[in-house]
Amino acid sequence: MTTEYFRWTEYAWKNPDKDWQKADTLVAGIDVGSVSSQAVVLADDEIYCYSNARTGSNSPDSAKNALGMALKDTDIKQENLQFVVGTGYGRVNIPMSNKAITEIACHARGANYMGGPTIRTILDMGGQDLKGIHCDERGKVTQFLMNDKCAAGTGRGMEVMAELLQVPIVDVGQMSLDVEEEPPPVSSTCVIFAKSEAIGLLRKGWTKNMVLAAYCSAMAHRVVGLLERIGIEKDFTITGGISKNIGVTSRILKELKVDSVPLKPDPQIAGALGASVFARDLLLKSRK
Repeated sequence: MTTEYFRWTEYAWKNPDKDWQKADTLVAGIDVGSVSSQAVVLADDEIYCYSNARTGSNSPDSAKNALGMALKDTDIKQENLQFVVGTGYGRVNIPMSNKAITEIACHARGANYMGGPTIRTILDMGGQDLKGIHCDERGKVTQFLMNDKCAAGTGRGMEVMAELLQVPIVDVGQMSLDVEEEPPPVSSTCVIFAKSEAIGLLRKGWTKNMVLAAYCSAMAHRVVGLLERIGIEKDFTITGGISKNIGVTSRILKELKVDSVPLKPDPQIAGALGASVFARDLLLKSRK
C-alpha cells in the first residue's frame, strides 16, 4: 500500500462530564473547508463534542461526515439539534444548516470563546488561504485582510511539500527546526515553484530537514507580511490547521517578536466552534 504522507489522523472528542439531555440549548456549527471539515456541538455554553475530518469531494458529504464523526459516540441524533450554522468554503452546501455565516466571523467568535475577550488579532491559517482578523471583546470582526488565492503558506501547500519529501505531515514542523543552522528561505512561496526549487536543493545535497526549514521560513515570512499590512493588536492568536505546525508558527512569532494566546481545546475547531456560538445566539433570539 502506498503511503500518503500528506494524510493526518482524523479524530473526535466527547465531553464525558456533560449530560446533553439536561441542556436548555443544543446546537451545532459545521465548518467545511478546502482541506478539512469540523463539527462542534454546544450544550448550553459548553462544548459537548467535536470532530476534525478531511474534506471529501463535495461539501454536503463532508458536512455529514464531520457531524457524524462528532455524534458517533454520543446518543444525540441530528434531529435533536435545535439550530445548526454552516461556515467555511462549503457553507452554502451544508444540507442540515439553518443559516450560513462567513468563516471570518466564525473564526473570530471561536477564538474569542477559547482565548477570552482580550483577543484582538487572529491569524487564520487554513487549507487554501490566510486571513488576518481584528475583533472586539465580543469576538465581532472589526477588520480583516486575506492573502491572494494561492496555496502558498497554507495547509495545501504544506501537504504538497510533505508528499514531495515523503515526510509525514505531522512531523514537518519539528523536522524543520532540527537543523544546525537556519538556511535561507526558498525564494518563492508559490507551491509550484517552491516544489521545483526543493527538488533542486535536494540534488545539491540539502537534507530534507534543511529544505523543510527553508520552506517553513518562507511561509512564515509571507504570513508576517500579511499581518504587518493589517497590524497586530494584543492579544494575538492563531487558528486553523497550520497553527499546529511549530516550524511555521515559531518562526512567525520570532519574526513578529510577539507571543500568541494558546487556544484550547483545539485551534483547528475555531470556525466550527464560532458557528455553534452563533447558532446558540440565533436560537435564543428566535425564542424571544
